[in-house]
Amino acid sequence: MNKIPRVYCASIATETNTFSPLKTDLKNFKETFYAEPNKHPKTPTLCSAVFPLLRNKKNNGEVKLVEGTATWAEPGGLINSQTWDYLKNKILSEIKKSKNLDIVILGLHGAMISHNCIDCEGELIKNIRNILGAKVIIGVTFDPHSHLSKKCLDNANIITVFKEFPHTDFVETAKNCINLCLKTFHKLINPKISSFDVKMMTILPTSKEPMRSFVDKLRHLEKNKYALSLSVIHGFMAGDSPDIGAKIITITDDNKTKGDLLSSQLGFELFSYRNKLALKTLSANKSIEHAAKLCKKNKKPILVADIWDNPGGGVSGDSTILINKAISMNLKNIAVGSIWDPVAVSLCCAAGEKANIDLRFGGKISSSGGSPINKRVLVKKIVRNAFQRFGKSFVPMGDSVCIAFDGIEVILNSNRSQTFSTDLFTELGVNISNKTILIIKSTNHFYNSFFPHVSTIIYASVDGVYPNNPKKNKYTKLKRKIWPIVENPHVKSR
Repeated sequence: MNKIPRVYCASIATETNTFSPLKTDLKNFKETFYAEPNKHPKTPTLCSAVFPLLRNKKNNGEVKLVEGTATWAEPGGLINSQTWDYLKNKILSEIKKSKNLDIVILGLHGAMISHNCIDCEGELIKNIRNILGAKVIIGVTFDPHSHLSKKCLDNANIITVFKEFPHTDFVETAKNCINLCLKTFHKLINPKISSFDVKMMTILPTSKEPMRSFVDKLRHLEKNKYALSLSVIHGFMAGDSPDIGAKIITITDDNKTKGDLLSSQLGFELFSYRNKLALKTLSANKSIEHAAKLCKKNKKPILVADIWDNPGGGVSGDSTILINKAISMNLKNIAVGSIWDPVAVSLCCAAGEKANIDLRFGGKISSSGGSPINKRVLVKKIVRNAFQRFGKSFVPMGDSVCIAFDGIEVILNSNRSQTFSTDLFTELGVNISNKTILIIKSTNHFYNSFFPHVSTIIYASVDGVYPNNPKKNKYTKLKRKIWPIVENPHVKSR
């Protein structure tokens, strides 16, 4: 009879924008998502999908489960040292108290950076390896917008990464990680990890070509047993890390030579697409002007996505540049979602629904975020502890309100959150189908939810605290040559 493995799982995740004026502390983790051991909800979060999946395995008698802490903070600035040390040591303490572990499975992000640690995930995995020794299997899931370090590669047995951007496959990724770990435990496979440094940093939306076909190719290769797992690390350009940039991860069954070759082949193929990958953007002014022209010809709304003032990239999400442009053009029948402004939300909640109040909102955190807006507004709707869905997970927006003025409806939220789905509007009573223009803050996570409801998507490049050009970003930790900073980093210097 096969032994039933004893499995520990935990999750610590956030995405650190080292250029952001925001800072991340324990409060940010606890107000977004924090579950003590055995308190994880039934539904998965983006980085903790391993929990409900492992519970199913436990109920089926496949594993003995030890649940650790699970927490997620909305992307922000550097994590303070005390917070990182507390969370890291909490996980390590739980592991030390757990007896006779066979497998450790971690739901991580891959782009956490604290004041005292440039490679949080790598440090955590290495510490776990040091505690448990070489025989225990360590599996991790990563977000592709991460920094793949040598510490991660040297100390993990299994690494799986969301293939899709938007990250609609986070549950599938967790499932693959768990299954590969269990197969390793039962000696059905002997996983060998290979990686290849693509030496490239850009945005890789899988909803568009050529990334759509590239990801489909990875799935085809997996299905046809060319590898146990294939992943692409996209990199996170707002994180000043020595490991920044795109990487390929290949896991083979006891054939590292094959894995190394396949990783390099796929890596060079991805590199060949470098000038075709980035989203086509318009400036703030041109994006609204173009939307105004298009909405006269289309029955469905035009969507303008502010891809740089996106809380999902660690910034504030309170820029008013796009909405101020719309106001200056006297555009009507517009919905904006959302602007982060806890103070304005509090004032609206105090006034109550249907109240007309003088309100200043937005443009508070950074000088690059535009001017605050001063308007006489109608408080149309108040929702306490609002949320929006992303796949099977629920994203908290905190107390949120819908205000209206001059033919414009604006969602204000108290928890920073990018736009994931149309829920952001419908939860607050906004009917998007009769709007001419929708202005949102997200890079691509919104795509699947909004695409059926809009006629055109315009990506707006709004300058701010998200550094959006690797050529100009003031990296201090990057010592490798990567494109586009170097035109061809794969050519060896003579």
